[in-house]
Amino acid sequence: MASSWTGKRVRLRAIEPDDWTAFMRFADDDGQRGNRLDLPRSAESYRAWAKEQAVAKYDDDRFRLAVESTATGALVGTVGSHRTGPRSGWFEFDIAIGSDHRRKGYAAEAVMLLLRFMFAERRYHKCLAAIFAHNEASLALTRRLGFTEEGRLREHVFFAGRHHDLVMMGMLANEFDQRHTMREP
Repeated sequence: MASSWTGKRVRLRAIEPDDWTAFMRFADDDGQRGNRLDLPRSAESYRAWAKEQAVAKYDDDRFRLAVESTATGALVGTVGSHRTGPRSGWFEFDIAIGSDHRRKGYAAEAVMLLLRFMFAERRYHKCLAAIFAHNEASLALTRRLGFTEEGRLREHVFFAGRHHDLVMMGMLANEFDQRHTMREP
């Protein structure tokens, strides 16, 4: 492994201003936002967002990284830590892979790199993921990685004309280490 941010399939890197076009394409993917219908955004709003991300300072372990294919150099998605509870030692992650790049192992490897960093380098104790109950692919991914279902928030999120359950998945640092090891392979 060349660095802590590179695996066999993906490299995690900072978001660059020129990435805005890929993120605009990802936003148009079906199901990318959990089937939630968002208002259309302008190209300029994507440009501004990418530029803002490119200069963001991450002082509190909340961050977003680009997921890039090591084989092609193409931007395939994004992964990040978007909520943290540093005093209690937990963080919540999210991942989004563009529809053209799914089912290629990118998501699993990107999450593994993120977990290894947050557990081994930042000393977090627990990782959480909030997943829509109907998102079988994401539930299967987290289960394969070793996450445990910790609870279900019934009819917690409203979109597409009805309420949906939200499944909370969790993994402890020692569970990660037993299954995957904290050290880089």
